[in-house]
Amino acid sequence: MSLSNSSTIPDSDALSGGFGNPVFDAQGVFKMMMDAMARPGTLQTVAADIAPPAPLGIAAGAVGLTLCDNDTPAWLSSGLARSTMPEWLGFHTGAPVTPEKLEARFAFIEAGVILASLNQFDIGTQEYPDRSTTIVLEITSLEGGKELALSGPGIAGIRIIAPVGLPETFLRCWNDNRALFPRGIDLVLTAGRQFLCLPRTTKIIATEM
Repeated sequence: MSLSNSSTIPDSDALSGGFGNPVFDAQGVFKMMMDAMARPGTLQTVAADIAPPAPLGIAAGAVGLTLCDNDTPAWLSSGLARSTMPEWLGFHTGAPVTPEKLEARFAFIEAGVILASLNQFDIGTQEYPDRSTTIVLEITSLEGGKELALSGPGIAGIRIIAPVGLPETFLRCWNDNRALFPRGIDLVLTAGRQFLCLPRTTKIIATEM
């Protein structure tokens, strides 16, 4: 793993900013994650006061602290890889950082990064679709943008979300991802303290073309 600080002494920023009460806080975020996956598109708000390295937001950092461990390699987008994020994640969770997208169990992507496709990450196999990568994508806001209509398992009828800052290629990438079912990527959208989950089973269409 390549760290942003060449010294053998970790940067002080990497040693701080984690959960104040690791067990209690992680349990709370885990419960929110399970609810968010079961009910795609529902907004969740992280209350824990953490300080992940910029440009990572609080919700994305909380997801990393909760789900990552030494058996879950993480891939980081370039801005995060250049920050103290590799050390921060390693210190607080033990998770190794990998430069290979196909090796990552989780991928953390900062706001503004262009996504050419989702299947450049591990999409799992027919026998083990749950071994795919989960992408944690930071965007500008989860409210106030162009409306998207969600349907599928866990959604009664239609649920509307209105994210701001999704990549222009998002809907195309998502439709390609859904076509791979039962393989495919699960997505966590984050903005500040808020997050929502989009499991691969969720159908997403633009309400206005």
